Amino acid sequence: MVKTGIILAITLLAAPANACRLALVLALDVSSSVDADEDRLQRQGLAAALLAPDVQAAFFAGPDPVALSIFEWSGRYNQAGLVDWTMITSPTDLGNIAGTVAKSQRSHNEFPTAMGYALGYASGLLQQAPACLFKTIDLSGDGENNEGFSPKAAYGAFPLDDVTVNGLVINAAEFESETELVPYFRDQVIKGPNAFIEIANGFEDFAQAMERKLIRELSAIVIGQADILKRAPER
Repeated sequence: MVKTGIILAITLLAAPANACRLALVLALDVSSSVDADEDRLQRQGLAAALLAPDVQAAFFAGPDPVALSIFEWSGRYNQAGLVDWTMITSPTDLGNIAGTVAKSQRSHNEFPTAMGYALGYASGLLQQAPACLFKTIDLSGDGENNEGFSPKAAYGAFPLDDVTVNGLVINAAEFESETELVPYFRDQVIKGPNAFIEIANGFEDFAQAMERKLIRELSAIVIGQADILKRAPER
């Protein structure tokens, strides 16, 4: 851990002013358990969260920008990009992305929940990302994996060792089985130091949950950078 901290500290000190501090992938669940109204709430919720003043402040809290990519997922071969990698350098960038997400249409609505494949797809996106100091995947979902390999199997199959995976659990109270989603995400989905779960109490709460999650993870990266710099050896 000490050696890793020193390497990260040297990287931060040597990084140019326009370095990327975080490559962030947002993955939206469009499996068959998500109906048309819920899909609309999810897209509009993400768009609203990206425009929220506190989220925008978190994006620009650090000296270096964030790179953002967004895709939707369902079955094992059913992933579709919504936003290609974009370096967020101004509120205009976030506004453009919010507009794209709000106007987007789901690619599929009849496939099951293949979380392992979604993580594999996200891993591929990170291989194409700009060079960033940290990498995070956010997986939103309203159910457990029910097709293909598990999230834990994905972590053994794809190059995700240096990636943090956070979860946004959409807890639809009308389904009794949904009450088990939080421990499932905690034990099977999230990964990495300081990984966490945010909970949306139904799709109506998706915007607020996404806002809380983005603020938390963007702020954690800035704090982490500051901590590493404090521990950096004198030159």
